[in-house]
Amino acid sequence: MVAVCQLNRGPEQRTDKKPMVSDLRESGSLEQDADMVILLHRPDAIERDDPRGGEADLILGKHRNGPTATITVAHQLHLSRFVDMARG
Repeated sequence: MVAVCQLNRGPEQRTDKKPMVSDLRESGSLEQDADMVILLHRPDAIERDDPRGGEADLILGKHRNGPTATITVAHQLHLSRFVDMARG
């Protein structure tokens, strides 16, 4: 099952705007019940001129059966998708 949730205003009040699991609305029950929590962060959504424009972070904030991590992907918003970053 996939559930989509809003964030509270926590990221707006921090210098580091990346979302955290504690920023989920009603986070107590969601955090407790979820096996995985994946948060999406797009730096260029906050500042248009961000040097990471075109990138998004998929933040694995909770993983009941494994490690947490941050995965950087490229966003193709005109196609409504995220893709692996090109390897050089």
